[in-house]
Amino acid sequence: MNKTDNPQENQDAALKQILAAGSGPRFKVRWLWLAAALLVVAAAGFFFYRSGEKKAGPSFKTEPVSVGSLVVKVSATGNLQPTNQVEVGSELSGIIEQVLVDVNDQVTRGQVLARLDISKLQDAVAKSRANLIATEAKVLEARATVAEARSTLNRFREVAKLSGGKVPSKNEMDIAEATLKRAEAGEASARASVTQARANLQSDETDLGKATIRSPIDGVVLSREVDPGQTVAASFQAPVLFLLAEDLGKMELQVDVDEADVGQVKEGQTAIFTVDAWPGRQFSAVITRVSYGSQEKDGVISYLTILTVDNEDLSLRPGMTGTAEITTLTRENALLVPNAALRFSPPEAQAAQKTSSRGVMGALIPRRPQQPRKASTPGAGVMPRVWVLRNGQPVAVDVNTGATNGRVTEITGGAVEAGMEVITETLGGSS
Repeated sequence: MNKTDNPQENQDAALKQILAAGSGPRFKVRWLWLAAALLVVAAAGFFFYRSGEKKAGPSFKTEPVSVGSLVVKVSATGNLQPTNQVEVGSELSGIIEQVLVDVNDQVTRGQVLARLDISKLQDAVAKSRANLIATEAKVLEARATVAEARSTLNRFREVAKLSGGKVPSKNEMDIAEATLKRAEAGEASARASVTQARANLQSDETDLGKATIRSPIDGVVLSREVDPGQTVAASFQAPVLFLLAEDLGKMELQVDVDEADVGQVKEGQTAIFTVDAWPGRQFSAVITRVSYGSQEKDGVISYLTILTVDNEDLSLRPGMTGTAEITTLTRENALLVPNAALRFSPPEAQAAQKTSSRGVMGALIPRRPQQPRKASTPGAGVMPRVWVLRNGQPVAVDVNTGATNGRVTEITGGAVEAGMEVITETLGGSS
């Protein structure tokens, strides 16, 4: 074949020569072998690609099952209060004449705290005493009248006896008897007036005593709400003048326990609490009462719980906010797993990866998607379970669970032993 100077013409001629040579039977056989080899290479590449996907599955984080102490605590917040707190007021209205104590003063039972102006009360006492004297004089007068009427009646009876009943007349006898009865009634009325006057005098003297306001307990003054010259009005209710605490060496921490936790809280349980005034310091307390009555605040139901606190050094003060950790359960030598292990479930992609075992053609045929598995979280209505690795694959192990402190849970039954590694989370695929 002669070549020309035109490159395009040379290429066309070469192509025609190749096509003419490939029209023979040997060339067709070669193309069939080449196509078969390409198909085998493609199938092998797809197979190794799927195998590589399987080997690049997710990796997992595990933690060992341990044996240790399980301590379950309930948190609650409240305020410190004295064990006995007394509001001291005044039953009488009047003007404060003296205030003899101030805040933080130590007081004893019966000590005078304040006095009202007693001038009007003294006048009332003097008036009642004079009235009593007057009524007692009336009693003496009534007794004399009775004695006179009785003497007259006795004389009439003696005359009637001597005269054989002729004198005095029957009418005169009746009048004398009625006069005696009337005199005796007057004496009884005078005695009643004396009793009433004595009661009035006693009431006025009591009011005079109440004008002096005294401490009902031994304790300390927490607050003073009155000053000399201030008018006290006790028309409807007794105004509070002083607030006293009996003994600050013993105090109460009053906390609100949430309704979700109140079933675990009982009398006699111990607790520790902290206050902002003493950062880093912990105080001990013991539960003495868990109220049955509920209380609602901002739509949250809680139950008032009282804890007794020793405060010998007086470092705690009424009104301080305390955050308590109440120990509701302590269990030694418990088999414990992390709560994350109970919440774990394998990724859904693992179910799809198992389809690679069906081969190349099986992988190309679509299957109905599998339903995702539910996590085995305790309380979710399914059997609690944990997952362990066997031959690199997660395997479920059913267990029975007990108490939990929010971080670890006690295992009370199941094929789980101390030291066994349980899966807590998926870390992702490896390249």
